[in-house]
Amino acid sequence: MSGDGWIDEDDLKETKLDLRLWKTLIRYTLHYRRTSIVFVFVAFTLAASDLGFPLLTGLLIQDIEADPKNLNFPFYIGMFAFLSVSLSASICAFVVCAGKIRTSVSHDIRRDAFQQLQRLSFSYFDTRPTGWLMARLTSDCQRLSVILAWGVMDFIWGTTLMTSISVVMVIINWKIALAIFSVIPILFLVSLHFKKKILRTSRLVRKTNSRITGVYNEGIMGVQTSKIFVREEENLRDFDLLTEEMFQYSVRNAMLSAVYLPLVLTLGSVAIAAALVVGGHQAILGNIAIGEMIMFMYFAQLFFTPAQEISAWFAELQMAQASAERVLSLIESVPDVKNTEAVARRIEQLGSDGHPTSIGKIEFRDVSFAYQTGPQIIRNFSLTVEPGETIALVGATGGGKSTMVNLLCRFYEPTGGQILIDDVDYTDRSLEGFQSQLGIVLQQPHLFSGTIAENIRYGKLSASDAEVEEAARFAGAHEFISVLEDGYQTPVGEGGNQLSLGQKQLVSFARTVLKRPQLLVMDEATSSIDTETEQLIQNSLKRILKERTSFVIAHRLSTIQAADRILVINNGEIVEQGSHQELLKTRGHYFELYKAQAIRDLN
Repeated sequence: MSGDGWIDEDDLKETKLDLRLWKTLIRYTLHYRRTSIVFVFVAFTLAASDLGFPLLTGLLIQDIEADPKNLNFPFYIGMFAFLSVSLSASICAFVVCAGKIRTSVSHDIRRDAFQQLQRLSFSYFDTRPTGWLMARLTSDCQRLSVILAWGVMDFIWGTTLMTSISVVMVIINWKIALAIFSVIPILFLVSLHFKKKILRTSRLVRKTNSRITGVYNEGIMGVQTSKIFVREEENLRDFDLLTEEMFQYSVRNAMLSAVYLPLVLTLGSVAIAAALVVGGHQAILGNIAIGEMIMFMYFAQLFFTPAQEISAWFAELQMAQASAERVLSLIESVPDVKNTEAVARRIEQLGSDGHPTSIGKIEFRDVSFAYQTGPQIIRNFSLTVEPGETIALVGATGGGKSTMVNLLCRFYEPTGGQILIDDVDYTDRSLEGFQSQLGIVLQQPHLFSGTIAENIRYGKLSASDAEVEEAARFAGAHEFISVLEDGYQTPVGEGGNQLSLGQKQLVSFARTVLKRPQLLVMDEATSSIDTETEQLIQNSLKRILKERTSFVIAHRLSTIQAADRILVINNGEIVEQGSHQELLKTRGHYFELYKAQAIRDLN
């Protein structure tokens, strides 16, 4: 439970700040065009209001110096009032626009990431822990949405204000302006130095955060196992090590930011001092009025206010780079299993893949398969299944049975050979169309939070209450559901934890029945339930398997005696095949398995 079992290679990269990445992400902000336009207008108005105060202050002091008796007080009072109202209104609009865009961008990024998770192939989840994926959809998305709203707004406001101040200062007195600008190269070098350090520690923080999220998930999912083996203290020690590591990286990251921002403030003070020296010298010589001098002090201070804000966001940008890389790597991931270009083109032009939706004859032709990192699981496997046949797969654990049905369901695709449906390579068919005809019942059925009725209706969302009850009766689930206090409206809890394993299995069967699949796959569907429930499921199976092609992976051989063919699988190859009686007569591997299981049942 230490969280050390998997490390994302992206966490270890020492890449530079990727502008292409941020250009891609900024589209989420620009998607809200109307708000973005208001956003920009508000930023310009805010910058203009900020710029107006030092100009008006300088003019006021100059007028007081020139002729204090004839000073136009109403004009200055009115202008200062106008600027104050303009500034207040701009800040209010600033907050509203930024908040709206932040919320919308956060929603859109999370939606795209979740949508992509639904599309990705099983192979993607094989190599990424749940904690890593959860961190992408939570903390990383949150951080990016803040950057893409408040960060962009502050950047527009800051660059507008700094540019305007620079132009005005150069026009009024270019010598004092150059004195203020003299610190900018130093500021650039300081930012460049801290950029690499902050980015490196930020990646370490995000990596450790993902591992902590994964440990949280494992701790919750495995709480029963932890209590059985009295592992609470050991788990806490492992967790403490991770949080201590997170603490060290976070402190290092915060220290770098804490040093960086005061350096920017110090450089701002140096710029003001430089303006004071140059301006004071010119004032002594009579080349500049006191009003202009005060105006430049105001400008110098105002110039570095947005510089400080932009610097703070620049530091945040370094820290968010790792989050941006991770989220985009998820959103831009390409599924290993998807429609070919030819199929996608036909669907776009014709509305279908051009093949019948029915599933008839199935053929494995010299199929081989190996996972991305691992040995060969299946080697030159060949099998032809006629429509309506029930094929049972038995054999030792790890022999390749589940891999074969995963290939059949096109959760993975063969690394060699072909799988054909009615003599057509199934990669030439629509992936969605083919999988919509599948029904799968697993050893550990997954139920979603909600009611029993909602979980059964998952097989056909448009089903009526009568259809849901009919499916439950057909699957043998109605009897236990009807005795529950709330019947079909009984909440199942998270993952179905309010139901027994057998009850969850019956609900899963009902869900499959409601879908009415043409091809049914059952993977160890009765291996973890009691004898009474197994008998209920056996009766359901006889009805469900009738007149549809089925693949059944079985641990209990008693459940597959009626199969048309039983395949004994070992190391990804068929070592025996035939009906139950035929295989018993050969007295081979199946006979030994059956005899050993019969002896265990008697004992």
